[in-house]
Amino acid sequence: MTDDRRRRGLEMMGQVYGWEVHDGPGDFFGITVDHLFADIWCRPGLSMRDRRLLLLGALAARGLNDVLDIQIPAALRNADLTPAELREIAIFLTHYIGWPLGARLSVQIDTLIAAHEKRPSGEPDE
Repeated sequence: MTDDRRRRGLEMMGQVYGWEVHDGPGDFFGITVDHLFADIWCRPGLSMRDRRLLLLGALAARGLNDVLDIQIPAALRNADLTPAELREIAIFLTHYIGWPLGARLSVQIDTLIAAHEKRPSGEPDE
């Protein structure tokens, strides 16, 4: 790990999640920051929005709602996706991931949009 790589990784991780990220202990955290965020998320060729769309589709297909609870508010905070676009994503993905997962995603999106819209400007989503 280089200091520059760690710095780039922490900055990108903060952009992805929409909050300030500080360095953490352990190899798992270090590999996540240095490889996933400094190397993979920083690669040219796809925008942050493109990567977010792909990630949301993959998470929804796997039923990883706990991670969607992080990524959907981050997409709203970062203005990567609008509420209308997120709702359209649920409709589209339902036809590929199945009705039970799609219905859960639709409810989750509506719940997270409502929470996002209720929060005072500048405050992170809960």
